[in-house]
Amino acid sequence: MKAVVFDEELKLVDNYKKPVPQKGEALVKVTLAGICNTDYEITKGYMGYKGILGHEAVGIVEEINDEDKSLLGKRVVAEISYGCKEPGCPYCAQKLYRHCPERHTLGIWRKDGVFAEYFTMPLETLFEVPDNVTDEQAVFVEPLAAACEITEQLHIKPFEKVIVLGDGKLGLITALTLNAQNINVTLVGKHQNKLDIAKAQGVDVMLLQDLKVEKIYDVVVEATGSISGFETALALTKPRGTLVLKSTVAASKEFNLAPIVIDEITVLGSRCGQFGGALRLLKSEKVDFSPLISATYNVDNAIEAFEKNKEKETLKVLIKF
Repeated sequence: MKAVVFDEELKLVDNYKKPVPQKGEALVKVTLAGICNTDYEITKGYMGYKGILGHEAVGIVEEINDEDKSLLGKRVVAEISYGCKEPGCPYCAQKLYRHCPERHTLGIWRKDGVFAEYFTMPLETLFEVPDNVTDEQAVFVEPLAAACEITEQLHIKPFEKVIVLGDGKLGLITALTLNAQNINVTLVGKHQNKLDIAKAQGVDVMLLQDLKVEKIYDVVVEATGSISGFETALALTKPRGTLVLKSTVAASKEFNLAPIVIDEITVLGSRCGQFGGALRLLKSEKVDFSPLISATYNVDNAIEAFEKNKEKETLKVLIKF
């Protein structure tokens, strides 16, 4: 099968061995996949991963190695991690597979990803896509679930003011998601054309140059991935407010964390989310991610798709199988 593989270099392989579903697994034929910034970071050495890249995809279940055949022939998306499933594992018991020390993660850690004609995953990670949700919307389920995770972790009251910093894919999806959940949210970024995507769907937006930095926000979501973004986010969080970190910030300089203590700020790390709620939100048609799609490439042009993903103005690049 055709597959996009990283092994010291990124390459398209035409004869990669087709995976065989193990007991309790399904074989999924990929129809559409999305490139994530994590995929790009892996090509620079992140996680030390080698193998098929990709963790955002929608496809059709072609084979099931289990007595339960209910998903056979169904269009599905896959949560990206599965754990050891050992009886004594507290994380697997709560279905928090992403925190299991022995986890496997699609295209990131110990598991071939979805940038291929086929992939396998355990049945419990697969979710059927509603009929009214297109492949182009379904491919956003993983980052949408990550945005939904904020309100799974934190109860945001109707009167509270929320601000999201960063108008890249992460910030846009987070702002659109919070807005769809009837939360009073403002998106701040540097690019008016990107902010206009959120504005068209009812999100309040503001250019960073027009932002007045003052401690008036109950919840501040940092989605810039930069130290300056973190510092701005901290400066916007009111005393006893909550600072939500959606992006990983690798510190390369010293910065002052004293305000966290002085203002009694809660810092909340927020990572992946569960797919059930994300799919229900897509089914409701309260969010539309099609404006985020910058380009779609056939798998034969996958390397070109990765080059497109590097461009500054690019949001989401899809690979069609």
